[in-house]
Amino acid sequence: MADSIHVKLPDGSVKDVPKGTTALEIAKSISPRLADAALVAKARPFFSQLDAPSEPSSNGDLIDLTKPLERDTDLRLLTEKDPEALEVYRHSSAHLLAAAVLELFPETKLGHGPPTESGFFYDFYRPTPFTPEDLEKIEKKMQELVQQNIPYAREFLPRDQGLAEFKKEGDFMKCHFIEQFTKPDEKISIYRTGKFTDFCRGPHIPSTGKIKAFKLFNVAGAYWLGDEKNQQLQRIYGTSFFSKKDLDAHLQQVEEAKKRDHRVLGKQLDLFSIQELAGPGLIFWHPKGGIIRKQMEDWMREQYLKRGYSLVYTPHVARRQLFFTSGHEGYYAQNMFDAMELDDAEYRLKPMNCPGHILIYKDSLKSYRDLPVRLGELGTVYRYERSGVMHGLLRVRGFTQDDSHIFCTPEQVEGEITGCLDFALDVLKDFGFDKFQTELSTWDPDDRRNFVGSEEQWIHATQSLEKVLKGRNIEYKTMPGEAAFYGPKIDIKLVDAIGRLWQLSTVQVDFNLPQRFELEYVAEDGSRKQPVMVHRALFGSIERFFGVLIEHYAGAFPVWLSPVQVAMIPISERHAEYANKVADQLKAIGVRVEVDARNEKMNAKIREHAMQKVPFLLVVGDKEAEAGRVNVRTRGKEKTEDMSAAEFVEKIRKLIAEKSSGL
Repeated sequence: MADSIHVKLPDGSVKDVPKGTTALEIAKSISPRLADAALVAKARPFFSQLDAPSEPSSNGDLIDLTKPLERDTDLRLLTEKDPEALEVYRHSSAHLLAAAVLELFPETKLGHGPPTESGFFYDFYRPTPFTPEDLEKIEKKMQELVQQNIPYAREFLPRDQGLAEFKKEGDFMKCHFIEQFTKPDEKISIYRTGKFTDFCRGPHIPSTGKIKAFKLFNVAGAYWLGDEKNQQLQRIYGTSFFSKKDLDAHLQQVEEAKKRDHRVLGKQLDLFSIQELAGPGLIFWHPKGGIIRKQMEDWMREQYLKRGYSLVYTPHVARRQLFFTSGHEGYYAQNMFDAMELDDAEYRLKPMNCPGHILIYKDSLKSYRDLPVRLGELGTVYRYERSGVMHGLLRVRGFTQDDSHIFCTPEQVEGEITGCLDFALDVLKDFGFDKFQTELSTWDPDDRRNFVGSEEQWIHATQSLEKVLKGRNIEYKTMPGEAAFYGPKIDIKLVDAIGRLWQLSTVQVDFNLPQRFELEYVAEDGSRKQPVMVHRALFGSIERFFGVLIEHYAGAFPVWLSPVQVAMIPISERHAEYANKVADQLKAIGVRVEVDARNEKMNAKIREHAMQKVPFLLVVGDKEAEAGRVNVRTRGKEKTEDMSAAEFVEKIRKLIAEKSSGL
């Protein structure tokens, strides 16, 4: 039939259907159950072997089930079993939220409402703040709209007509989006959900009745376009899941996360602070936090030397010209602090350590025999983060990176990547993380503006990363178009104690900076060649990694990291001498111990040190002093143990030496 098209299904079968048939109609032709379960479709052009293009087609686009198919198509019908369907489901949940808000508060103006990794949000402009009681009303109204099973209806309007409709309603944000992201002569995509109309490209699930379980969390402030000079918006956060069971499990995780909040525990355990007088996003490490930081840094520096790195130190500021040469002024200026004008030039606080390491490499000509050169630094950098995005230790303006840069020959790249990857896995193991996920971020060859370098360089670098991952049997997900502008990268996301992902370790190949700085080495044949550069940060930053450690362990750090490892508690003043004697034995092997000889009740002292999550509390009285023993209260255990002081000294020595995460 001239007006028919071929639709290829995942099982390899091909259906001949009239042009204009929808994915939903195809689902119904397969089975009513599938039609009811389908939420969205994924489609891509389908080519026969005779007319196949020379370049492979994309992985496919998500489309509404009601979109007419106009050409031969590879089609997948997505249900609750498909992760991609959850993202669309949450996008539709954000529209449901906006529809409910407009029903209850029609004066509200609309921003945007995207899905997020754990839910969704929607931005609203409304002079009157939303209250917790308002959120309850909105949630109830959302449930009513679910019961009404309102379709997510898509239509296309002439751009001028769409603009006129939104201007009439005073929706200045929607007008901005239309003017910014559409052309004057094109039609714009509109979704209507009851009384709610949104400028949106979609796709969406068929109707509100498909949304089974959702929850609104809180309202936060957000500036229009992220600019503090613009209107203050109200951002309502929520989440949705395919079942109440999944939602309840998520809510339980949220409650557990609140107990582990590093900002709360940081204050409770006296680890760090952020001082208003000094400014937001700047961390003050208190003595106990400083001890943990020292352990982290000592571990890293020891590993640097063990693995053939050289320790270097670079200044915190540099002439602005350095960052023009590196390209940061062109690609990263919006994330840098403003320039400072000094007597000889303009200076910038450094946002990265790499330009400094490059200058050290370039200070003397290297031979191929000198390579690889591995330079490592725990270097503090400064980046301008807007006030609305800073979050405790996890998003700050000043932080210290365990930053290393490796300069090597092209033939050495795979070996260096392997070394970096093994190093990253050892970080996870020694700090108590046994689960992780890996991503390989590659370039988009069609987007030349945002990526530098030749196609040959990108292919070689990407293949090197892939080969190492496969050689180590590490499963990974490819992230097309997510590479750094200067090269592909491997990102390792650790999984914490309650199943959350944290992006920390990264290994990146860079062929841009060696070219910009005209780096060279003398090859075996005497010619001058350009080295390849590998960027590598494993903690990510000391601050962020510390925040993750606090939340992973809920403040109950492994013995080797704990700021106070043992608290000696003499029952009365006359037992203080013996407590100090045992403490001296512990100090002799490097144990961090405190003797609490205050004139307080023993149970009160035990309770206080337990609240500080000290791993071991040693209670000593007459019996212990006479027998040279200690009564050991181990964190997290109800029963106490009685052992000789020498036996306990050996036990804790072994725990610290092995960096054990258990007690």
